[in-house]
Amino acid sequence: MTEQRRVIARVIEMATDHPDVEELHRRAAEVDARISISTVYRTVKLFEDAGIIERHDFRDGRARYETVSEEHHDHLIDLRTGRVVEFRHEDIERLQEKIARELGFRLVDHRLELYGVPLDETDKKAR
Repeated sequence: MTEQRRVIARVIEMATDHPDVEELHRRAAEVDARISISTVYRTVKLFEDAGIIERHDFRDGRARYETVSEEHHDHLIDLRTGRVVEFRHEDIERLQEKIARELGFRLVDHRLELYGVPLDETDKKAR
């Protein structure tokens, strides 16, 4: 692996958000200014094909990435800011398994993405 790919790998691994290629490039270029956007694109594709990172399309017109995790989680996307909140809820996991079984399937994988906007004061009072 080249040193530039190592830098990109470290940037992806350190990300606490779900950056797109442009953001990955910005962060990698802070470490090594010689890293081009095309190198980031090629490296991201290589890592995705190797199963190291996952690609997400959160309806904002850009692919965003995260490392493949040992632990399953779902995503809640704030439509106003694009912020992604990772969560896991056992009730949802059980319900998905139940639905798959009722339809005659064994669930082997799934992805849940919820899209929302923060509650305003009226919404909070109605709870």
